[in-house]
Amino acid sequence: MDELLQAARDAMDDAYVPYSEYRVGAAIETADGTVYTGCNIENANYSNSLHAEEVAIADAVKRGHRSFERLAVSSSERDGVTPCGMCRQTLAEFCDESFPIVCDDADEPVEYTLGELLPNTITKEMLGQ
Repeated sequence: MDELLQAARDAMDDAYVPYSEYRVGAAIETADGTVYTGCNIENANYSNSLHAEEVAIADAVKRGHRSFERLAVSSSERDGVTPCGMCRQTLAEFCDESFPIVCDDADEPVEYTLGELLPNTITKEMLGQ
């Protein structure tokens, strides 16, 4: 099995999901090969919940990383979960449309590119940056 996907699966163990009981783990690999993981953390005010992907990205960014190679996402259901729109937009801040995203499915992992999951994204260039 792919080590990045296994890291995402392992990250699920730390999930705090008292409301949905739907564990999600994510692992992101930086350009230098370092792997950061995250899990979902729910809150009674659902809009304040944190997604596994954003936790992993935030950990990497706070440690100075800005360039990423790929992301793996898994859920307790192994249902092919993909990053939500908010997480996709966060990825687009640091990654181009060819960025690979591996999603854990019951049969076999499925790989997408960020561009497939988020076409016509809002970019820094659109803001004149």
